Amino acid sequence: MATHSHSRHQGVVLAPPAEDLCLAFANTRFWRGRETPTETLADFGDIVDWLGKNAGLPPGMLKQAQQWAGDHRAGAANDVIEIRETIYRLFAGVASDDAPGERDLTTLNRALAGTPARQRLSRGERGLGWAAEAVAPTVPTLLAPVLWSAADLLIYAGNRRLRRCANDECLWLFMDHSKGGTRRWCDMNSCGNRAKARRHYLKHKGE
Repeated sequence: MATHSHSRHQGVVLAPPAEDLCLAFANTRFWRGRETPTETLADFGDIVDWLGKNAGLPPGMLKQAQQWAGDHRAGAANDVIEIRETIYRLFAGVASDDAPGERDLTTLNRALAGTPARQRLSRGERGLGWAAEAVAPTVPTLLAPVLWSAADLLIYAGNRRLRRCANDECLWLFMDHSKGGTRRWCDMNSCGNRAKARRHYLKHKGE
């Protein structure tokens, strides 16, 4: 999880996002392989709550986002979901050794163009972070840490073990930090055990 960001006089100091923040964002929709996936970002309020807890946005930015959403709520939520699904497709492709789609790269680059410039390193209460100009709320400015994470991780994807859960009902994205690089499940205690139980059932059914 990313560390918290901190307000500054004429701008903001945004803590560098966790490398896998973009994957956590993509995974806010889960059980993607089921007929009815589980959606955790049902409205713009859910989106702001998630960003506050995971992306480390300063309280002032979150408050402005809530106020701004009064006139833009439905459209803003749709734009956020579109970006999330773009990020999911990009990294699901990486996990399958597919080249990023040009349409998805264009969507990501368009969103990145709307993020505040990372001007310099500045000290916050929890260490160094990116000093950025305080700008009016938009979807790209609110998602800036997520978008930066996605761009950086795509650049270094060849040196990372990016995986998609082998459970066809789950399809969760994750980084494989296992020693042998053979991790198949997002969590052995959930999807891994489900797979073991299914194999056991099919084996005894066949017998």
